[in-house]
Amino acid sequence: MPNRLIIVESPSKARTLAKFLGAGYTVKASMGHVRDLPKSKIGVDIDAGFVPEYQVIKGKEKQIKELQAASRKADSTLLAADPDREGEAIAWHIAQALKLDDPDRVVFHEITKGAVEAALAEPRKIDRGLVSAQEARRVIDRLVGYKLSPLLWRKVRTGLSAGRVQSVAVRLVVDREAEIDAFVTKESWTVDAILEKDKAAFAARLVGKRGESPAADVDKLELGTEAEARTVADALGIDADGRATAATPAFTVEGIEARETSRQAPIPYTTSTLQQDASTRLRLSPRRTMSMAQQLYEGLELGSAGPVGLITYMRTDSTRISDVAKGQAADHIVIQFGKEYLRGTPARQRAAAGNIQDAHEAVRPTDVARTPESLRDQLDPAQYRLYDLIWRRFVASQMAAARFLNTRASLAAGEYLFRASGSVLQFDGFQKVWKRDDEKDKDREEHVLPALQSGERLPCVDFRREQHFTQPPPRYTEASLIKELEERGIGRPSTYAPTIEVIQERNYVRQEERRLHPTELGKTVDGVLREHFPAIVDVDFTAEMEKRLDGIEEGTRQYEPTIREWYDPFAVTLSKAEANMERVKVPARDTGELCPQCGEGSLVIREGKFGEFTGCSRYPECDYIKDRKAAAEPTGEMCPECGKPLVLRQGRRGPFVGCSGYPGCRHIKGDAPAVAADGSSAAAAPAEELGPCPDCGKPLARRSGRRGSFVGCTGYPSCKYIQAGSNQAGPSAGASAEPTGEMCPKCGKPLVKRQGRYGPFVSCSGYPGCKYRPPKAAAAEKVGAR
Repeated sequence: MPNRLIIVESPSKARTLAKFLGAGYTVKASMGHVRDLPKSKIGVDIDAGFVPEYQVIKGKEKQIKELQAASRKADSTLLAADPDREGEAIAWHIAQALKLDDPDRVVFHEITKGAVEAALAEPRKIDRGLVSAQEARRVIDRLVGYKLSPLLWRKVRTGLSAGRVQSVAVRLVVDREAEIDAFVTKESWTVDAILEKDKAAFAARLVGKRGESPAADVDKLELGTEAEARTVADALGIDADGRATAATPAFTVEGIEARETSRQAPIPYTTSTLQQDASTRLRLSPRRTMSMAQQLYEGLELGSAGPVGLITYMRTDSTRISDVAKGQAADHIVIQFGKEYLRGTPARQRAAAGNIQDAHEAVRPTDVARTPESLRDQLDPAQYRLYDLIWRRFVASQMAAARFLNTRASLAAGEYLFRASGSVLQFDGFQKVWKRDDEKDKDREEHVLPALQSGERLPCVDFRREQHFTQPPPRYTEASLIKELEERGIGRPSTYAPTIEVIQERNYVRQEERRLHPTELGKTVDGVLREHFPAIVDVDFTAEMEKRLDGIEEGTRQYEPTIREWYDPFAVTLSKAEANMERVKVPARDTGELCPQCGEGSLVIREGKFGEFTGCSRYPECDYIKDRKAAAEPTGEMCPECGKPLVLRQGRRGPFVGCSGYPGCRHIKGDAPAVAADGSSAAAAPAEELGPCPDCGKPLARRSGRRGSFVGCTGYPSCKYIQAGSNQAGPSAGASAEPTGEMCPKCGKPLVKRQGRYGPFVSCSGYPGCKYRPPKAAAAEKVGAR
């Protein structure tokens, strides 16, 4: 039987495929990329036409040797990395590293038996267009990162970075913050009359005012102040408490409109919309969403069924669904809900855009009959919730529209016109499995108007005036920033999650209550890039660059000229910035509070090595830092080694007494004082007389460690002696040593019985200095005797 080697990216996918394929196939994992640009240098030969200098990733040498050995044994090798640009590049790099001569390439859009067999029946060659497109992106990103980032280190602060997509993302967040700061609030008022018919109350809102003649058009009325709202109430005879009086006219129904509307089902998920909904509905970060989606795609153990891929490939910007999947969904919908719930017209597709790739389908379940409920006990809670979201979205996309009966009534009172609206759900359609989760849905909740007749007059039972203020645009969330990047054509499905993560890791953006705020560092770096490198942070330029890179994949553009037309202007700009750019200081933000330590300076928010902190503006004259851990407390004793004061500190394992000269002096006192309930040091208990250390002669003292208390030398770390059997943490500590009464023939220290991961054993108490262990038979005899 011929032996075919299939190389995939991950072990989990390899296990799932091995189950499907059985004998005749060997499935190995490359563990992702095997080659990349070097980290120690730029790794791109610019003069030779931007030729990348690839090398084997450190630590992947063993993996490559294993793949080479497997490839030599196989009759043929199939490369089955993920079905996108990155996967195509990985397949090409594997072929180069293994020195494979024109190997076949297969792509699995879903990890199911049928899809895998169909893919194996139609292998193809590596698509060099896809590889070149990925390579061009990688080279441009490397040139930006390795040439621009060092400039930021020299001119702003070390550890900074700039990127083709990340810098634009930061700009969007900074721009939104500027909009919020510049926003001028505008006051407005609404007036609602609460009317009643047959003991059913409903609200009618003021919308306009008639002209001088009855035939005149109604003018739209906007109330900007409380006085204007009060004028309307006075004109209608409403008292100050909002109650109708004898002078209040009845409200006359002038017209009724009723029409049926429909709400179409949502389209299936793309990478972007999946990340957005998972963030909004499930509170999952984009990174976490993609990690779990990868698990669902590659295959999870489902009891006796073994590993099964539950969803299609999760990196896609297409909403296309295969005919087979549509047919399966239709059968499920008819059986579960009835034929009337099945969509009668083809599902709508997302509006076409120049940056949408249609290589594979939308994100959907591989088998619609595998309902979330049937998998609840076999998935962890987070996996279940994400699968449930994907399954419901897909099923809903193939269902009929929801239908509503909307009623609108116009009512007049004096010269003012009011309007009341009602909406009643006639047919739930796709809402049987999918509910919208936004603020608009709250406004669309079912609201029924009583049966009204044109010309009838209704009494006013209440009158409400409400003040409103216009709101600035909301700060981005992770979900809305991804949506903005996608709509502007910036980045690709595989880049959204890493981009959102890196701008927070770099401390350019911080997240508060799920909203993204630019930090002073982020504003500073963005300002520098706008001034000296406008193209890097220009939204339109970046989107156009994406289209050019797409052209390489499609064969309409060439690799070297595309990079050259971007790089030459970039190099000129970089040279000018090197010569003219002054060092920029990240500004501190004043909090308006006085420093409690010196009373002279103000507290300001600064950017530190580990993020923002609040400290005194008079630094270094005043070193106050807000919320800094409590200072070390003097004990009144002096260090026996260097003569500096001993202080009480708080360590990972509790309080201890050490030298204030740390790290120059590392002396630690063996008996740390107890700590009172108020946090102060209590009187120390009388020291335990434990005798001298048998190794160095210094006093022994009882200490606290990770596994409980023990007796050790006060000369630590110079002397690491620990008394055998001194651990008193109990059975759970797992480190107690019981004397056997025998002495070590190698060093003369006591032999002790310990508990190891494979059961009890006997060894020298001088470990690790002495690693003696008696012969197994003798040791077993001693342990058995106990």
